[in-house]
Order: sequence, then C-alpha cells, then structure tokens
Amino acid sequence: MIVGIPKEVKEDEYRVAMLPVGVEELVSRGHEVLVQTGAGLGSGLADDDYLQAGGTLLASEADIFKRADLIVKVKEPMESEWPMIRSGQTLFTYFHFAADRKLTEAMLESGASCLAYETLRDNQGRLPLLTPMSEVAGRMSIQEGAKFLERPQMGRGILLGGVPGVAPAHITILGGGVVGTNAARIAAGFRADVAILDINLDRLRYLDDVMPPNVNALFSDRHTIRDQLRRADLVIGSVLIPGAKAPYLVRKEDLKLMKQGSVIIDVAIDQGGCVETSRPTTHRHPTYIVDDVVHYCVTNMPGAVGRTSTFALCNVTLPWVVQLAENGVNNCIASSKALRDSLNIHQGKVTNQAVAQTFDMEYVA
Repeated sequence: MIVGIPKEVKEDEYRVAMLPVGVEELVSRGHEVLVQTGAGLGSGLADDDYLQAGGTLLASEADIFKRADLIVKVKEPMESEWPMIRSGQTLFTYFHFAADRKLTEAMLESGASCLAYETLRDNQGRLPLLTPMSEVAGRMSIQEGAKFLERPQMGRGILLGGVPGVAPAHITILGGGVVGTNAARIAAGFRADVAILDINLDRLRYLDDVMPPNVNALFSDRHTIRDQLRRADLVIGSVLIPGAKAPYLVRKEDLKLMKQGSVIIDVAIDQGGCVETSRPTTHRHPTYIVDDVVHYCVTNMPGAVGRTSTFALCNVTLPWVVQLAENGVNNCIASSKALRDSLNIHQGKVTNQAVAQTFDMEYVA
C-alpha cells in the first residue's frame, strides 16, 4: 500500500503524523511511504531522517494525496485539502466531525473512508488515540491559564499558588476524565485551590482517593457549577462525549456570575465547546473577552508543543496504521471492532451514530 504523510496546514500546527521509525516499520513490510518535504520540521524531525528510514520525499501536498491510498494526518483536512481527497481513499486522523458540518458534508461528498482517532476504542472501552493528546491538553490548560490570568493578558493578576499571606487561585475543572485529571494534578502542583466536577460518582471516588488534599471532587449539577463559577479565577472545560458535540455546561448568562478578569480554557472546543460563548481560536490569536471573562479556545492546543505531542501520538497510532496498510480498510472494519468504531464516514455514508444525530443525517451501521 502507498501511505501518505502530508505536512499539516492548520495554523500553528507543528505536529507530524508519523515518526521516521514508523516509516521504517512500514517500508520493512513492503509498503511505500510518501512524506511531504518539511513535514517533520515543526517536531524537530529532519527530511533526511525520513529518507534514511526509507521514505520517499515529495515537495507537493497534491502529489501526496494523488498517489497515496492511505493518508495519515494529525488534524482534520483543511478546506484547501478537500478537493484533493478522492473516492476510495482512506484518511486516518483527528476529525471531530460533530463540531463541523461543512467538513462532514465535504468528506461525505468525497467518497473517502474517514477513520477518526478520537472514536477508536480498545477492548477495555478506552480511547487510546485520544488519551495522549488529552494528557497534553490537560497539562497545558493550567500552563495557559496561569499565563492568561496575568494582568498584561487581561486576566485578574492572580498567581496560581499565591504566596504566604495571600490565598491561591481557585480553579474549577468541569469533567473528571483524562483532560480534567491531568489538569487537576498540574494545578495541585502549583498549590492552587482546585475543584474537579463530574457526574460519575465512581470516578469522583477514584479522584478523591488519588488527588492531593488541595483538590476537591464534587458532583456536577447546575447549582454546583454556578457556585463554582462565582468562586473561580480559572475554569477548565474538559467535557467529552465521544464523537458527539459537547454539552453546554456554562451558559452565556452564567458569565455574569464570574469575576472580572477570570479565565476560561475550553479544551472541549474541538467538539464544539462546553461553554456557550466559546468559539474556536488559534495559537496566534488565542483569546477574546466576553462579559469581562477571558476565553481561550484554541482547537489544537497540543500543536504548540509539537515534539512532545508528535512522539506521544505516534507511539499509539502506528500499530493501527500498520493494520490499515497491511489489510485495507474493508478488511479492518470487518475484523477489528476498534477500527470499526473509528470509522465515521464510509463511501458517502455516516457510520458514527453520534455524528449522524448531531446533524440529523442518516446513520448507516
């Protein structure tokens, strides 16, 4: 099979979808790997590294899409890439379809098979291809929150950990999954006062057991959320319903409860955001203000730490890429429940129920 690795074109995206060792693994199995010139530079990986691994360098993104049977990316195809995608081709990347109807319609029209990292489930029901980037985003959320709480960034002028005689920041984390757990651990290390909210009592009991004393695990309901918004200096939105649009846990009118200069980091923005006033932003222009509350809604947070993120992502994606290259998409979805769960669009049909429900489209199992 011919596998294509194009350079990411999303703004300020520095990750690459495959390491040189992945190229070597595929080539050793008889596959051809086409890598766009400069694809790995943002992650500190030189073109020569890919050449030595047996890859073929191509300067043109169009040539990659034209020749490759399987396209492996990091982020969803940008609008400039849509015309290059053809019927019968397989794409394996983060899609987050429920947040983007135009992308969904474009991929349906293309006739390609679209397998989404974020909906692939392993035998334990976990999301192994989403987990490493959720870990990165959770840890980054506190790092970014600390920066944007500074007064020059229009924040409240709050130091997360305070100092002797001055109280630390109060951080509210909505969602106790991978993002929320990683955010809570980093926030606790800053010695902030942390509350992590979830609706799963078993998860809350676990978090209560493993978190340090400055993290409180609370049941999430409208009263608790509103109470936390009044107290919060920093809010982390980390809600996930796999494949579906995130629910709004913070409504527009709720912002009036928050302190002037408080900060929201909506990590759920890839799935539409869990704050009603959230809209996608970029690393170059990461924030905007609504009702005196700073909103940070960057859709590719891990892209800013490209080297860490690339290695973490490729460690988990390579075995699945190998399966797709060895067996083809039709055989894979017939034999692997994980890859079948990953399949969101196939031959012009929506094959993910959550995506179909989001846009009121026909779902084909």
